[in-house]
Amino acid sequence: MIGLVFLLFFFLFNASSAVQNSTNGGIYIRGIELPQHPSFNSVTSAKPDCRLASAPTPEPSKSPPLKLQLKRKTHQSPPPKRDSLAQSTHRDLHRLHNLHRRILERKNTNPPNPNPSAQAPSPSAPQQQMVATLESGLSLGSGEYFMDVFVGTPPKHFSLILDTGSDLNWLQCLPCHDCFDQTGPVYDPNQSSSYRNVTCRDPRCALVSAPDSAVPCAADHQPCPYFYWYGDRSNTTGDFATETFTVNLTGSGASASVEGFMFGCGHWNRGLFHGAAGLLGLGRGPLSFASQMRSLYGHAFSYCLVDRDADLSVSSKLVFGEDPGLLAHPNLNYTSFVAGSENPVDTFYYVDVKTIVVGSEAVEIPADALRLSAEGAGGTIIDSGTTLSYFADPVYEAIRAAFVRKIKKYEAVDGFLLNAPCYNVTGVAELELPGFGLVFGDGAMWDFPVENYFIRMEPHEVVCLAMLGVPRDSLSIIGNYQQQNFHIMYDVQNSRLGYAPRKCADV
Repeated sequence: MIGLVFLLFFFLFNASSAVQNSTNGGIYIRGIELPQHPSFNSVTSAKPDCRLASAPTPEPSKSPPLKLQLKRKTHQSPPPKRDSLAQSTHRDLHRLHNLHRRILERKNTNPPNPNPSAQAPSPSAPQQQMVATLESGLSLGSGEYFMDVFVGTPPKHFSLILDTGSDLNWLQCLPCHDCFDQTGPVYDPNQSSSYRNVTCRDPRCALVSAPDSAVPCAADHQPCPYFYWYGDRSNTTGDFATETFTVNLTGSGASASVEGFMFGCGHWNRGLFHGAAGLLGLGRGPLSFASQMRSLYGHAFSYCLVDRDADLSVSSKLVFGEDPGLLAHPNLNYTSFVAGSENPVDTFYYVDVKTIVVGSEAVEIPADALRLSAEGAGGTIIDSGTTLSYFADPVYEAIRAAFVRKIKKYEAVDGFLLNAPCYNVTGVAELELPGFGLVFGDGAMWDFPVENYFIRMEPHEVVCLAMLGVPRDSLSIIGNYQQQNFHIMYDVQNSRLGYAPRKCADV
């Protein structure tokens, strides 16, 4: 978990969209159409004086989904799970603290009214299936998931962190003035014939926040600078640009290439990104990978994260478009995203958690303790970039007390995971622990298997509740550990989250 984007402007390409087969058996896509809802990552606009005429965006036609695998990384000497989890938890807590602050800053800012530009036509060719392989970062000491992409012409391989809590896609770029260590070479824009800087007078420059808004745009050819920061004090600064992004399609041996893809070419980058080359944003704003692919694959994407303890050869999947297998699942449930005036930050996927259930009993929690306030405080989001789940302190303390009260069979132990209750389970083959579920404001319920909310602290025979508390007004987050072996769909068009229990290795 990860990011923030605020309402400002958007831009639509004037090129027509087309899909054609490439000579190497892949799919080549031209002319990405940006979504209709404008929301960006800065407190203030980089170019507040830009004004463009609005026009409606035609709906994309129905088509087979695009399925991508999320492969797992291997490492010669993976860190112990306890140390790895401690690093992820430390990063999560920094992230949550600063995301809360940024939400309040956004709420207290009055951005200029967006006035979008002319539209791009809908794709003229049928949309294709897209499924990507995701990599678990556990072996690298990361609680996140990675996706392989190929960038530039000729294409070069990079591994990017998947993050539904932010929007900007970016890579570390040469010259690298201040960069973190990554696996593999750093992207060099001079080695790609398809790299193009977005200039500071290009309307698309208004999509990003400038590192110094006081610096004027002095020339037509001057690159558009950007600055994007995350809740854990990570950040990236560089040039806003376009490039060709290519992904391999699962099981087909083909690939899909997207020309003119907007991304950040980062020359100054800091953060705990654990070997990644950058980040792939899947938030709700127009710069995200999901939004830039929307005119080609529709308004829905989904992923299915395999159990972290599964064999490394087993892959998680990322699907763009509606997955027929998921839609036909008998246990597919939906809950509505919190939208409209109740959601001041379009990046995040807010859900309305009303009740917590532990061991078939509703936990007594303060009214609206998990709901987004009119001031922009609190609220609950689902996020692929955060490892554990986090709940506002009054809620977490009630959850913690309920588990402690109900678990009498195992010896309690301390010192493993902050304030989380932990238990000695030496020699126990099958755990007997209370159930856990979430009840949403629209009546939907999400029940979890025990392996999604208790984590085994290897090499110790100890299990701990995989949830922690945060200050009352902070974001509550359903993290990726709790999402394992559920196929989760983000249906933006219908403003709802779909979820179904599924063996993700079979997706």
